[in-house]
Amino acid sequence: MSSLSKNNKNKITSPSLREGRGGLKFILSGGGTGGHIYPAIAIANELKSRFPDAEFLFVGAKDKMEMQKVPQAGYEIEGLWIAGLQRKLTLQNIMFPFKLTSSLLKSRTIIKKFKPDVVIGTGGFASGPLLQMANSLNIPTVIQEQNSYPGITNKLLSKKANAICVAYENLERFFPAAKIVFTGNPVRQDLLNVETKRQEGISYFNLDANKKTLLILGGSLGARRINQLIEKELDFLLGSGVQVIWQCGKLYFEDYKKYNSRNSQPETRNPQLVTVVSFIERMDLIYAAADFVISRAGASSVSELCLVGKPTIFIPSPNVAEDHQTKNARAIVDKKGALLIRENDLNEKFETVFKQLIQDENLQKSLSKNIKQLAKPNATKDIVEEIIKLIK
Repeated sequence: MSSLSKNNKNKITSPSLREGRGGLKFILSGGGTGGHIYPAIAIANELKSRFPDAEFLFVGAKDKMEMQKVPQAGYEIEGLWIAGLQRKLTLQNIMFPFKLTSSLLKSRTIIKKFKPDVVIGTGGFASGPLLQMANSLNIPTVIQEQNSYPGITNKLLSKKANAICVAYENLERFFPAAKIVFTGNPVRQDLLNVETKRQEGISYFNLDANKKTLLILGGSLGARRINQLIEKELDFLLGSGVQVIWQCGKLYFEDYKKYNSRNSQPETRNPQLVTVVSFIERMDLIYAAADFVISRAGASSVSELCLVGKPTIFIPSPNVAEDHQTKNARAIVDKKGALLIRENDLNEKFETVFKQLIQDENLQKSLSKNIKQLAKPNATKDIVEEIIKLIK
């Protein structure tokens, strides 16, 4: 029996299904990192394009980056007092039960007041208590699982979710098979056909059109080990003839901004060989300008790289639950769509693998062709279709 038919006395009636009570309402939750935030924003944008009169509310974790990024995207957001469990005994762990209780109670208040038609979770600390409370109130919920290995929260939430939109195959061992929809991950729509923006990207980032460009991506917060690698190998990289756009993350920018090869007279607009940034707003333009990419293997990054089809070396973070970044990367590498170097192999293998990549044009073409075949450009639209089914 559908969860929508149970406990009708506690059910919040959808305003869209009541005469004269206005348009649709959606609550979305995703945060902690850009990998959770931007999929949620992409889904909201697609819903808004289809239902211009709909109302939207995001729910995030207080003091996390979603509290800035979501309003910048034009949406309201409420913050919960919630954080994840640490791997060792800390004050934060001792406080976790109190934070969870607080977040569940506030989630209930938010849902009762806003009266959403559907609640959508894309991961992050806040999505757990929010979707749990939505499930208990018989509000339709959709989980958007980005990784090839789900976390424990989504495994628990999946039991009562109405639909689970996934980006990787063979997740039946984690989720109820009947609820799984293979959609891919939402991606920024401005990444479609980035090849038409190459000259604009070169100009925007002040690059030399006659040089190959290497893009370094460590995630929105940054990746310490990748930053250490690039600092150590910078002379080698420049000696290979490439120019470098190095997104080091906001946590590390002060440590690495010294490598910006600023011109003594910026007004000359001479191209820089190295550009260090904390964050990149125009990802469409940097992907358009890039010839090679070195990246972590977070789910959103992997999905974007499939779409833009650039020759890529993945360096997965080993410091994530169930080593899911390695599993994400392996799903691409096993289909000959990218190269992979584990962190503990960087000192031994990096220069050899990078040199092979930039010197072998056939390898570059093969990687680009194979990774593009794994892209899901209609993922956002397909996820929204599943949400609409719940409204109908």
